[in-house]
Amino acid sequence: MARILVADDDVDIRELVEFKLSTLGHDVVAVADGAAAIEACQAQRPDLAVLDVMMPGVSGLDAIRAIRADPALADLPVILLTARAQESDVETGFDSGADDYITKPFSPRELASRVQALLSRSTT
Repeated sequence: MARILVADDDVDIRELVEFKLSTLGHDVVAVADGAAAIEACQAQRPDLAVLDVMMPGVSGLDAIRAIRADPALADLPVILLTARAQESDVETGFDSGADDYITKPFSPRELASRVQALLSRSTT
C-alpha cells in the first residue's frame, strides 16, 4: 500500500492514527514533532503526510510550509489533523498548503476514508 508519515506530539493520537492506517496495510512512519516530520519526508519521501498543527518547536503549519518549499516534496499530499476548529484556523491550514483538514476529536474511519481519497487522487 502507501508509505504514510504521521506527526503528532500526543502519543495516544499518534498511536491511534498509526494503528488505524497500519490495519489498512499502509507502512506508517510516526514522529513526535514538525522538525522530525520534515526530516523524515526528506530522508524517504512518503506517499502522504498527516500532520498535527500544534506541536512544540516546529508546528504542523511550519512543517507544511517547509514541505511545500522543497521541490522534491512540493506535491506531497498533506492532511492536517488538529483540535483547531475555528474557520480562520481551517483557512490558515489550507492557505499553508494542506490538501485536507480534519478536526479533533475525529473518527478513525473518516480519517482512513480521507487518506484513501487523497492517495487515489495523487496516483492518477
